[in-house]
This record gives sequence, structure tokens and C-alpha cells, in this order.
Amino acid sequence: MKNLVLVINPGSTSTKIAVYDKSGKEIINETLRHNSSELSKYEKIIDQYHFRADTIKDILSKDNISTRDFMFIVGRGGFLKPISGGTWTVNSKMIKDLKKAERGEHASNLGAIIAYDIAKDMNIPSYIVDPIVVDELDDVARISGIPEIERTSVFHALNQKATARKAAAALGKKYEKVNVIVAHMGGGVTVGAHKKGRVVDVNNGIYGEGPMSPERSGSLPAEDVVNMCFSGKYTKDQMAKKIHGRGGVLAYLGTGDIKEVSEEAKNGNKKFKLIHDAMAYQVAKEIGAMAAVLDGKVDCIALTGGIAYDKSMVKKITTRVKFISKVMVYPGENEMEALFQGAMLSVTGKANLNEYK
Repeated sequence: MKNLVLVINPGSTSTKIAVYDKSGKEIINETLRHNSSELSKYEKIIDQYHFRADTIKDILSKDNISTRDFMFIVGRGGFLKPISGGTWTVNSKMIKDLKKAERGEHASNLGAIIAYDIAKDMNIPSYIVDPIVVDELDDVARISGIPEIERTSVFHALNQKATARKAAAALGKKYEKVNVIVAHMGGGVTVGAHKKGRVVDVNNGIYGEGPMSPERSGSLPAEDVVNMCFSGKYTKDQMAKKIHGRGGVLAYLGTGDIKEVSEEAKNGNKKFKLIHDAMAYQVAKEIGAMAAVLDGKVDCIALTGGIAYDKSMVKKITTRVKFISKVMVYPGENEMEALFQGAMLSVTGKANLNEYK
């Protein structure tokens, strides 16, 4: 009997899978960690396909899950062309774009590819939900100040959308009827203005906008960055690392572990406290900016992501933004549940099912 749903979420150093029954009951949820030696043998992300797919099949076999019982399969969406939020049917055009990886190589690209191939063998559909390239920006939000540079939408769309729906439900309303500011705080930080079901503005947390994060610089004084680039002291790759990978909290303190930073701050380490305070300050400032985007009409503010487990960080942010609206906290990323629930909304006719073209 086809009453199960397989969820696939490949990460940079892990492969996560979950199986739910159609009522939403979680049957299995497993994460397999991959060490650098396992992955270093593959030149490109797409070259990891068979390794990742075999990993998934091994887990299913170990847990005695038959692919014959799957209604559909949902994978993590990758670097596609900009699309609106929601559930998208995986088709040959999508697979072609993901394999070419013209917009970027990332393990998440494999989510749809593996889901598509397994589903095709079983003659069932496969989907993706709210990939990081979701683009619902208002035209005015695209203007950067330099005509050659357009602001783009790349953010934690999956968790932001799922969190906004949870917040709306807690308010007794539909997502499409509320204005919510969602701050996702993890390895990167993105803060989105959700206006009646659309993310009309959001900082691009991957390419250097918004608050600093554990490993990313966030927005910087532009002319100072230009001066560093032409100082002769740094290569292009070194400058890129300062923005993404070796910036932010890590650059100041030598660690990007916010739990460690928070503990050091509580124990009286003044430098750690200053940087912890600064990150909270910058997140709060970005929330304030998104309140302006929404004309001050904000039904609630939702804090999410792994850093939302840090009560000290949450308190500092809440103190600064509670005048705007009620603050609600949803710690963690909840990606597997979000993928399942997002797909089920469309499969059951409660939301549109989109076709990638």
C-alpha cells in the first residue's frame, strides 16, 4: 500500500533522509555524516551522485522500508533559476539545470536528482519545496545603488516559509493573510519580510548582505572592502573567504560556535560579550529594516534556526524589537518536516503545484 513519503536532504557533509506516513507520523529520520576523505575523491558535486544514492538505499534497506510503499518523494531543492515559493514537480528540465550547475554547485542540487531517479523507477512523482533560490522580491527591493549590480534573493526559504506558517497558525490565521518577519539564524543569517504569503524583501545571507553570522561577514563598508581588494595583500579567493567562510564571529574570536561564545560572554569574557552583543544588535537592526518594508504592519516576529536555541541571543534581540510586534521563537531548522509538509499541502490541493520551465 502506497502510504509513505520519502524525504531526501543532502548537505555539504551529510545525507539526511526521513520517511513519513501520509498522516505525518515520522517513521524514520536518520543523518549519515560524511568525512572529508569520503568526499574529497569527487571532483564535482554531481560526481557524488552514486555515493549519496547508495547511502540512501542502504538506510532504507537497513530499516526495512520498501520503495514500493512510497506515494511520492521530496528532495531538497538546489541552485536553480529564481522561482516563486511552494512545491515544484521535479522534471527533466529541472534535472538538466541542476546537473549543469550554472548557478552554483552545492550538495542540495543532488536532492532533486536522486529523488527523481528513485521515483522514476517506481513510476511515482517527485517534488522539491521552497529551495534557496525562491525569489518573490518587490521590484523596488532589487535596486542596489549600482546599476550593474541587482540585489538577488538567496536565503533559507524552506525554514523561513515553514516557520512563518507555524507563526501564522499560532495566531489563528493563514500564512497568506499575515505579515511576518522571520529571522533565520544559523551558519548564515537571513531576515525576511513575509507579506501575505510572499517574501517581498530579504537579505542575501550567502553573498554578504545583512547581519554577520558565525562564519559570514554580513554587510560591510563598501569602499573599505574595495581598498582591501586592491591593497595587494589578498587574493580574490582570500577576500571571498573573509565574506563567506572565515568572516563574522569566527574572524573576531577564532570560533564560530555560538554556544561557546555565549558561555564565554556569561563568564565575563568582554571580547566575547561584545561580539555576541554585536550579532544580536545586527539581527535586531535588520528586523527593524524589514518592519519598515512592511510599513510597520507586523503581525509577529519569528526567530528560528540553530542559534535560536541560545536564550541569551534571543533575549537580546527580543529586547530591541519587541516594540514592533510579538516575538515568537521556533528553534532549529526543521528541514525534513518542512519538506514533507510543504509537499503535502500541494499534493492534497491546499496549495498550488508548480511546473518548472
